[in-house]
Amino acid sequence: MELGHVVVLAGGLSYEREVSLRSGRRVADALRSLDVPVVLYDSDASLLDRLAADPPDVVFPVLHGASGEDGAVRGVLDLLPVPYVGARPDACRIAWDKPAAKSVVAAAGLATPPSIALPKEVFHDLGASAVLDRVVAALGLPLFVKPTRGGSALGASAVHSAHELPAAMVGCFAYGDTALIERCVEGTEIAVSVLDLPDGLRALPPVEIAAPGRLYDYTARYEAGETEFIAPARLSPAVTEKATAAALTAHRALGLRDLSRTDMIVDRAGEVHFLEVNVAPGMTETSLLPRAVKAAGLNLGTVCRDLLLRRFP
Repeated sequence: MELGHVVVLAGGLSYEREVSLRSGRRVADALRSLDVPVVLYDSDASLLDRLAADPPDVVFPVLHGASGEDGAVRGVLDLLPVPYVGARPDACRIAWDKPAAKSVVAAAGLATPPSIALPKEVFHDLGASAVLDRVVAALGLPLFVKPTRGGSALGASAVHSAHELPAAMVGCFAYGDTALIERCVEGTEIAVSVLDLPDGLRALPPVEIAAPGRLYDYTARYEAGETEFIAPARLSPAVTEKATAAALTAHRALGLRDLSRTDMIVDRAGEVHFLEVNVAPGMTETSLLPRAVKAAGLNLGTVCRDLLLRRFP
């Protein structure tokens, strides 16, 4: 099979637009290195006309944030119809909503930190101080606060004392109307990517994240040199097996396809805790999936081409 016209879809208007464009350029360059004919399209008002005028063989969406990961753009691609790499809209909607994803994987047997999702309106109706006092009493400290929908650690922060929690909530609500407050599990932060390769579903080697100040925030993610990444992660064979099995379980339980990245914490006892899953993993020079691809001895361009061929009509 030969791919004659491939579109890599990036950009959009989410908070993660610039990261998406960097990811898109990386994927396009990787495919061009294998002589795959590819064009990079922005997700803007001209997109549908361009796709209709010159329908591609297949689309590789590398859209981060809202619309890109909540299934909306993929739903529009289904209307055209245009085949594309990655999860279907219904699976995206569940994975994009962190509390919903946590419920699904917990039902599948994975451990995930205790948490509560609180809409902004709850603070207006019940009183912020009273609500947060109960949160600290129930979940303990430290905590981690992040928007229920979103990525790149935007609006996310660690909370080590009760007086830090109100500011963390304000920062979170700047990026979303609902906050997920989790008990913070101390340990090693890892990411495990899953790919549908020609030989079947495969979990790649875990990537360990050693961020400055122990917080893997936006700067630590995308500024080269800010964070140390170890691939494969410094885990025992038994813990590595548990982590890769957990990522495969999350991928299957959430109904994902082609690629995903599951973020987890390994505590001091070697137990693996699910945090969240990403249906459109970053592909930048500092992103975790490309590092895992390299650690597995694979070529990023070959992986992207194989994923495209899975969806080729």
